Amino acid sequence: MAKQYDLIVIGAGPGGYVAAIRAAELGMKTACVEKEAGPGGVCLNVGCIPSKALLESTENYRIAKNGLSEHAIRAEEVSIDLGGLMERKRRIVSGLVENVRKLMERKGVELIWGTARLKSAGEVEVAAPDKSLETYSAKAVLLATGSEPIELPFLPFDDDLVVSSTGALAFEAAPERLGIVGGGYIGLELGSVWARLGSKVTVIELLPRIAYTVDGQVGRLLERLLDRQGIEFRVKTKVVRAEKRDGKVRLLLETGDGRQEESEFEKVLVAVGRKPLVRGLGLEEPGIRLDKRGFVMVDEDYRTNVPGVYAIGDLIAGPMLAHKASAEGIAAVERLAGLASEVDYDAIPGVVYTSPEAASVGKSEQELKELGVEYKAGVYPFSGTARAQCIGETQGFVKLLSHARSGRILGVHIIGPRASELIGECVVAVKTHMSAHELSQTVHAHPTLSEAVRESGEMIERQIIERQK
Repeated sequence: MAKQYDLIVIGAGPGGYVAAIRAAELGMKTACVEKEAGPGGVCLNVGCIPSKALLESTENYRIAKNGLSEHAIRAEEVSIDLGGLMERKRRIVSGLVENVRKLMERKGVELIWGTARLKSAGEVEVAAPDKSLETYSAKAVLLATGSEPIELPFLPFDDDLVVSSTGALAFEAAPERLGIVGGGYIGLELGSVWARLGSKVTVIELLPRIAYTVDGQVGRLLERLLDRQGIEFRVKTKVVRAEKRDGKVRLLLETGDGRQEESEFEKVLVAVGRKPLVRGLGLEEPGIRLDKRGFVMVDEDYRTNVPGVYAIGDLIAGPMLAHKASAEGIAAVERLAGLASEVDYDAIPGVVYTSPEAASVGKSEQELKELGVEYKAGVYPFSGTARAQCIGETQGFVKLLSHARSGRILGVHIIGPRASELIGECVVAVKTHMSAHELSQTVHAHPTLSEAVRESGEMIERQIIERQK
């Protein structure tokens, strides 16, 4: 007889393992199936965490080479050990993976290693590493298998010359010329890593500007600042053909005005997006519906059209972010347990971990214009804060968008130092429906970078005062 559980979670990524832990805390007999050697999913093993480890190390290297003179510090013959860099990344990842495994076991989650497939709504078949098959039963099954890189048909991954983000995290040497197809978060972050290590990086983007999902003003400034760091941008440009020759990749590019030209690279990173990882899950057998983009369709309780089967994270529509998946995992399990729980999709932050960082939450100006919402914008530069002057990072600004009549904060967009940390306060402001006036009246420590957030609210207050005079 198949072993029975209250809940089986398929996938131990940031959505799956968080959901499994919460289910166990709520008293459910829970199992989590994972096909890789350890938990954590793409984010922890070959995504968010290793990329941030490399970004942090290479940014320190860049500062040591070029940024210390502003502080009257002379550092000569600065060098970097790429092997040591990669070993540090490996240690961080392996340590965190082990922490997650121990936490799951301590909470009572049973980890099942193997590749899972739905046999029916309440049955999961797992192919173990030794190829043996075993079937498990559950009252509910939560799909949390995440996503995988989109592959271009004329530029397939070969794990050598043409790579996904996973390959670009593990080059044995900095390529002389690195081509990146796609100017989104992944391309910009990994491009920054290798540009700092000496690669000539060219980002090829089909759209009119890079980081197209961020606020337009932020995106334009980010492009200018990264260009100054040596990254070349080819916007409104598409790759029409690729050819591998003599250990290199030659790309035929077509610009927006129809001109064609060739560029040659030692390595090419394809980072044009990700798609739901549903291959091999057996969704067709119980008849789980997908939308036209391949996402699993769910209702407000994360239920699919098949009773007892749920889905979260990158498998369903919305931004493909680890923290979004974790929030959905908790909400799905709590709703399954009969608790009131929800995810506020208007208060999910996004971050580009370049230098400077770019972070945002809520609506952008373009979105508000498209919705016909009247708003006010307050923009405050980091150059106006004493703390930014002291650390020598004055580029960028905080832009706050509030409703024209109520003053409610609708969105915040930051480009500048520590933006990834500053956005947390702004998420709370959006989540709690704080007004620009309330933010401007909130005392912030001095001198801090966070004062720019308060000042952005003050800028809106000044506009109101000026109009009343």
